[in-house]
Amino acid sequence: MASSSTNASGYKASDDMRGLVSSSLSTSTPSPCGWCLSSSTSGGEVRELRPIWQLDEGFEPYRALYLHLPFCRKRCAYCDFVTEAASPDDPRLDAYVDQLVADIRAASAAGALAHIETVYLGGGTPSFFGLKRLCRLMYELSLCMRLEPEIECTMEANPDSLTLPMVRDLFALGVTRISLGVQSFDDDELRLLGRIHDAQAALRAIDLALERFDHVSIDLMCGLPGQHLETFERSLDRALSTGVDHISIYPLTIEEGTPLDHLVEKGLIPTPDDDLAADMMDLAACKCTEAGFRRYEVASYARPGGESRHNQAYWTGVPYLGLGRGAVGMKQSSDCRIRYDQEGIIEELDEAQRLVEDLMLGMRRSVGVAADDVIAACLVVPDAWEIFEALVDDGFAAYRDGRFVPTERGWLLGNVMYGRILDLAP
Repeated sequence: MASSSTNASGYKASDDMRGLVSSSLSTSTPSPCGWCLSSSTSGGEVRELRPIWQLDEGFEPYRALYLHLPFCRKRCAYCDFVTEAASPDDPRLDAYVDQLVADIRAASAAGALAHIETVYLGGGTPSFFGLKRLCRLMYELSLCMRLEPEIECTMEANPDSLTLPMVRDLFALGVTRISLGVQSFDDDELRLLGRIHDAQAALRAIDLALERFDHVSIDLMCGLPGQHLETFERSLDRALSTGVDHISIYPLTIEEGTPLDHLVEKGLIPTPDDDLAADMMDLAACKCTEAGFRRYEVASYARPGGESRHNQAYWTGVPYLGLGRGAVGMKQSSDCRIRYDQEGIIEELDEAQRLVEDLMLGMRRSVGVAADDVIAACLVVPDAWEIFEALVDDGFAAYRDGRFVPTERGWLLGNVMYGRILDLAP
């Protein structure tokens, strides 16, 4: 999926399993590597390198794990993620799995996996790694943590590389959800996006996944250059008819330097229409609700029981461990929140900034924010209640049953709403 910047509606495709970075709150500068220096002793400074993800005393345990598998058969025309195209027999894939397994073992030995409740294998394209490598990865993971049925374990897959043996074996090894990158059921739109599957391949992959998995998610994009409301509606109708229990819908953002960006710059394709994308999101909200799906997050719809627990970890301030080349992790204590990637610390938030971020993230969810949480935040951020009252007055939020919840206006003008909340940060 696309995007590290967000359009006017506030939907951001890169806010998925790679982690959320609220750079507007950041007070840190990047550290030079994925290792940090330990503290000194009273008898003189004793310094040693240790993994950036390691938890100090007083930090909450990790409860979510993200594993990044960055290779794919072909980079899509909109992709600006940390990914790399390769051939299936490229020796770098084996070397990468070797290193990821070593990292998992190290995290387990340090106790970092002891409280994990959700696991997410993202990419790149994890299914591109093939059954043998994936089975080895899942087997090693099962040796290092409790990979029991109550642990949600999601794997991203593309329609072209998901096979029936893969579905059957990964299910047996502990994967509980498949997330398919469909993006569209219109072949012309798929070609524009640089996808290597067609609509029929997507439908076959969904059928394969549903043979074993109760929880199957698909991604759709809207607001594509030249896309019409009618073509998006056809894709949406097709998605709703497949039997999946989770659908994520994201407006496309054209990222600088991508092939799509070059086509727009040359005038070969039109610039995406944000207003039309908003109409498509409105249509999705109506049709998904009519089909029995509930919108539980700004861009995610699920049938009852089909919500992604791992997705929700990102929006509820749950510490998550990120392993792999492009993975982002988050660790926190009572007075700070730290996000990091494999090169070092990305940002560090103090107590007030963390509270403000939690308020903002809460308003990305349909349940919103409890009034008691806003009142508690006022002890550190005095203007919080005033801001939430203003969001109600301006139609971005409603107050129901002791909670501030986003309205349709709040969903569609998410950047405005989120920006007002983030401005509370000192």
